[in-house]
Amino acid sequence: MSDEIKSLDDLKDAVEGSEEIVINHEEMPPAREPVRDDLGRSYATGKRKDAVARVWIKPGSGKVTVNGRPLEVYFARPVLRMVLNQAFEVAGVEGEFDVMATVKGGGLSGQAGAVKHGISKALQLYEPSLRAPLKAAGFLTRDARVVERKKYGKRKARRSFQFSKR
Repeated sequence: MSDEIKSLDDLKDAVEGSEEIVINHEEMPPAREPVRDDLGRSYATGKRKDAVARVWIKPGSGKVTVNGRPLEVYFARPVLRMVLNQAFEVAGVEGEFDVMATVKGGGLSGQAGAVKHGISKALQLYEPSLRAPLKAAGFLTRDARVVERKKYGKRKARRSFQFSKR
């Protein structure tokens, strides 16, 4: 290549004169495949604080059971039910999947967050095209915030004992 390219026209001529450019498709990541078991379900584990939720989703009427009980019974507070349904609303699939979850550890708020995390992960495994909206909403990221441990010489993690001058 003894000719120097000094303008865009020279570059255009050089590209047109060269052989066809071949793109190596092996370098591109493969398209994500749905992950489903023999019964057509997807499984994922969700975590939040000390709670761990095992979640199975399958196409259905939108029935949600947590530890063998209906959603309205297990999570009595409307805020906790709303947290669970956020994943379906963001993905745009409200009422299309049945959810069966078992959850252990933590309190009700942490358990609701763990089930939401598990539902989000299971949805993106069942239908990989739902990954983009769920990831943009931050539902696939495990919330790493946990309770800080109590330190010695303190009443709680950071709270000191009451000071008394006498």
